[in-house]
Amino acid sequence: MRINKFIAQSTGISRRMADRAIIAGRTSVNGVTAESGTNVAENDMVLLDGRPVLVVKQTVTIVFNKPIGYVVSRDGQGARTIYDILPPEYHLLKPIGRLDKDSSGLLLLTNNGDLANELTHPRYGKTKVYTVRLNKPLEPLHQQMISDYGVTLQDGPSKLSVVRDDDEGPMSYIVTMQEGRNRQIRRTFNSLGYDVKHLQRTQFGNYSLDNLASGQTRIVV
Repeated sequence: MRINKFIAQSTGISRRMADRAIIAGRTSVNGVTAESGTNVAENDMVLLDGRPVLVVKQTVTIVFNKPIGYVVSRDGQGARTIYDILPPEYHLLKPIGRLDKDSSGLLLLTNNGDLANELTHPRYGKTKVYTVRLNKPLEPLHQQMISDYGVTLQDGPSKLSVVRDDDEGPMSYIVTMQEGRNRQIRRTFNSLGYDVKHLQRTQFGNYSLDNLASGQTRIVV
């Protein structure tokens, strides 16, 4: 296995960050400074900044109820990140998809690359469900536009299934989608003159938030 892939899988950093560490001479294999094309065998001793990089042999996937105010990143550039509140044993896991800083709810993290690909690749079309509260009730015409025809955003059309959530009040809706472009739900409603006051993901594929408390995690199979 190429050393950049080995380090990324074993530490949770991106391959780009692993490449930078290799180029900077911060990695070694069996006592020899590694190069970008170095391959790693099963029994090789790999060091990053002088510390052993251990092979992760067990796959782990967790559901995390992300609170508002945290970014889904390792480098928050001054902002708090999910890794500030996740238990240390989960710091090597990578998020599957994103939730923006002002959104909350179900976030999956895993070291299972096959699962991550299955959940994020467009050809699988995994369903995501959100609860959304707007600043005012959605006009029936706008609801029909979003659900039946879609609205045009800068990065293309956005079509969402929008159903009134009567249990939560006249400004609350359940949004279902298969896409997941950056801030797509917020931008879709903003384009029609609405502000999203609350956005929580409750389901991603076969995984549901259920009664998991904010900031808490649950291991899933």
